[in-house]
Amino acid sequence: MASSWRDNLPLETMAKERQNPPFNVRAMSIAQHGTEKELLLKEKFMLEISRDPIFYMGDVHDLTKDQLRERTMAKIGSLVHCVQNESIEHFTKRMELIGLFDPGFWTRFGVHYGLFLGAIRSGATANQFSYWMEKGVVSCKGMYGCFGMTELAHGSNVAGLETTATFDEQTDEFVVHTPNIGATKWWIGGAAQTATHCSVFAQMIIRGKKHGVKTFIVPLREPQSFQLLPGINIGDIGKKMGRDGIDNGYIQFTNVRIPRAYMLMKHTQVTREGQVFEPPMQQLSYVALLQGRVSMVVDTANTAKKALTIAVRYAAVRRQFKSSAEQEHETPILDYLLHQRRLMPLVAQATAFAFTALNLTKMFEETSASLEAMEPGPEMDRALEQLKSTHISSSGLKAHCVWQTLEAIKQARLACGGHGYSSYNGFASMEADFAVHATWEGDNHILALQSGRSLVQSYLEALEGKKSGDATDYLNDLDNVLKRKCKGGDALLDLKHIEEGWGTVTAHAVKKAGEDYQSHIKAGKSKELAFEEASQSRFVAAMVHVSGFIFRQFKQAVDRMEDKGDGVKEHLTRLAVFYGLWRMEEQGSFFLRSGWLSPADFDAVQAKVTDFCADTRKYVIPLVDSWSISDHVLNSPIGRWDGDIYRAYFGRVRQQNPQLKAHPYFEKLIKPFLFRPDIELEDYDEAIGIDDEITEIQEEREEAAAEAKEAAEAAKNEK
Repeated sequence: MASSWRDNLPLETMAKERQNPPFNVRAMSIAQHGTEKELLLKEKFMLEISRDPIFYMGDVHDLTKDQLRERTMAKIGSLVHCVQNESIEHFTKRMELIGLFDPGFWTRFGVHYGLFLGAIRSGATANQFSYWMEKGVVSCKGMYGCFGMTELAHGSNVAGLETTATFDEQTDEFVVHTPNIGATKWWIGGAAQTATHCSVFAQMIIRGKKHGVKTFIVPLREPQSFQLLPGINIGDIGKKMGRDGIDNGYIQFTNVRIPRAYMLMKHTQVTREGQVFEPPMQQLSYVALLQGRVSMVVDTANTAKKALTIAVRYAAVRRQFKSSAEQEHETPILDYLLHQRRLMPLVAQATAFAFTALNLTKMFEETSASLEAMEPGPEMDRALEQLKSTHISSSGLKAHCVWQTLEAIKQARLACGGHGYSSYNGFASMEADFAVHATWEGDNHILALQSGRSLVQSYLEALEGKKSGDATDYLNDLDNVLKRKCKGGDALLDLKHIEEGWGTVTAHAVKKAGEDYQSHIKAGKSKELAFEEASQSRFVAAMVHVSGFIFRQFKQAVDRMEDKGDGVKEHLTRLAVFYGLWRMEEQGSFFLRSGWLSPADFDAVQAKVTDFCADTRKYVIPLVDSWSISDHVLNSPIGRWDGDIYRAYFGRVRQQNPQLKAHPYFEKLIKPFLFRPDIELEDYDEAIGIDDEITEIQEEREEAAAEAKEAAEAAKNEK
């Protein structure tokens, strides 16, 4: 029987998936990017990257570490023009896209422009900032920076860093020193091969007294010769799990002297006489922390969308088996219920992450602008309280979104079967590059515990009558919130009712953590030990809170949308309900324990999630199209927009592994193996004659036994 396969079948299948979408795809794309302006900007950047030969990525999976580093450095030179000629807003969006396209380059470039320059911008006085501008910090002329925070023995506990900066009043200098091997600056991006300067985080010591960790700009190399300066020891930490385009290194300082003015003094000032002035408002540190967390959520949303775009498009055209004998072709794997269950909830989740990122970005920008213009007083206090409330969620949010995105990448890869294992299809590098998110910008478990600690503190304040901010407003009417129950039936399709459910289950989880903490305090334990003993319940509270927080952000985004009759609000509402119920299913034990769901209600939730998987499958190709990720940025043959996955994949493999080349090790290894001489084994039996010898031994023993028997009988007869 002739095969029904034809090479154009995947393209025809994909084209059919896009027929008669239930919403306006362009309008859906605008809604998911915030504004049409943002979408057009993204499309502009994608076009520019695709046409720039320095950003060719077809061969990236076959490059060595050293080749990747060299190419990454070449890309840095091509973007300096953008830094100097674009607005910060536009350049941030450009880098956001590049971070999705080439995470290693984004990191190496971002170390200077994001971390090093960011440290100067946020920590320098006006005069100091002007000084470093003149030195070339923006133009990268004469200097390139790295960010020296983490040490070999310290990461999450920044307050415990051991590098010292001791003030010498006689010379008006700070002496930067690495007192032990544990204080070696470690994982410093750009240090190994690129940086001329470093923003060093060190314990400031004046007249023998520690004043906490401050930031100091320390020259590392002479820019013209690139020779290390006296007292500087730098090395390369070598191969990593991913992001090999960045040259991570280590730095040791041996009594390195820098001018006092090289300490960044916007917040803390040190006079010539060694007098220290500390900032009056430490709370403003929330702004810097929140900015990093928000950018991480943006990155998780984008990365999850990239992985799922590949997996969903592949599943739409990949055919395996027939659902019925009458079918002409095999069934697309996306039509199988289990495959829908694997991918559709993750599509809803990626959409939820994206709206959360949009909301937080807008909130952060508005709050930061307001704080810059405010004077200390009640209005600033309210703004800071709102910032604090959001910060409570941001710590756990980073942890949750990173973990879920790592799992989404893994499931997307597995959903592509064997082809997902090929480096050319993008998942291997995506997973390896993204994995670092779990430990940088704060270890996920530590951040979750920080969030849980803040939730416990908010719970204790609520018991005393203090009103909580929007992120934790379920604590404001605690008694009634804890008693709420699911109404069942169609109420499970109502966004407001689902939101109430998340409020109730989160309130129960936070109450449990708070009660655990209080019980340890009553048992006579210290505050810190009580928090430590309540770690598990704090962790659970944080994770449940974050799931509810993300759902609420998704709901609020949908609620604010105008229904223009183009199907956009309708289908995003479906996705929001889908996400809320799926996470409810995933964390079902907490909903059952809280009493908000009964076992019968939980069964109903599971059934509705299955229905939503089938429903979402109907329009999932136009939906992932609306995420607007070009083929060049995807860099995955099996994720192509047109569905021509097999020819593209086969072509990439042939291009990167050309035929008719001389075999690299045939003469050296394979030929000697195939034509190795036979080994003549020695005939040990013949050489030793052991069997004949054994026969002789047995015969001798038999003769001796016979003789002994005859002698015994003779002796007996004589008697």
